[in-house]
Amino acid sequence: MARRAAGAVVPHGDDFSFVSPLVKYVLFFFNMLFWMISMVMVAVGVYARLLKHAEAAMACLAVDPAILLIVVGVLMFLITFCGCIGSLRENICLLQTFSICLTVVFLLQLAAGVLGFVFSDKARGKVSEIINGAIVHYRDDLDLQNLIDFGQKEDWSQNMYFNCTADNPSRERCSVPFSCCLQAADEAVINTMCGQGMQAMNYLEASEFIYTNGCIDKLVNWIHSNLFLLGGIALGLAIPQLVGILLSQILVNQIKDQIKLQLYNQQHRADPWY
Repeated sequence: MARRAAGAVVPHGDDFSFVSPLVKYVLFFFNMLFWMISMVMVAVGVYARLLKHAEAAMACLAVDPAILLIVVGVLMFLITFCGCIGSLRENICLLQTFSICLTVVFLLQLAAGVLGFVFSDKARGKVSEIINGAIVHYRDDLDLQNLIDFGQKEDWSQNMYFNCTADNPSRERCSVPFSCCLQAADEAVINTMCGQGMQAMNYLEASEFIYTNGCIDKLVNWIHSNLFLLGGIALGLAIPQLVGILLSQILVNQIKDQIKLQLYNQQHRADPWY
């Protein structure tokens, strides 16, 4: 019987695989987790939209938190679907799609952070525009109202219910929401009428009862005083994305090596020197 030529490459057996089960299933469960989270986000967003009146829902479409939840949920669902099925079926096309989409999302987030820092004045103006648009629809959308109550403090003259114009028939004319009011530490029950008539007062008088700094000023001051916290949040968002990109590329390379091995074995199976 002929002997194997010296120095010849000894191929692996048919049962050998370059694909690591650890990498494969870590990536699968990683995507499965975010896939389920995305479905919950979409379900909550759709449910919130269905509860709203059609007129109000269309009027504040651009600043509706439910729409944002649905859009982010759908994008996350599509991206993690590619990663989930791609890793399970060892599909290079789906894995590359997942990796590219995740890379694009990461770069967009990075670019938004850099541009927001470099062009802080323009970013401030854009945020102000969004907040002012949200204030206009404060009473039209309960989700939006709760979101604004959580973070706002000032100017309500643009809202149809709170503005101080003489022809405003609203009972809340010249008022501000109760979430603007200064609250004592020992105040057990919130007075929801505490903002009545506050817009009719001058700045110094109103400052004794309500917050008089605007949302944008508060937001900018909060960002400046919580840079480490924001950096930690940004890092926390970036790490899962980078891990997903890394694992998907490792798995793609392993699958390619496995395909090369299978082709090599097929080509040399009939070789008498094999």
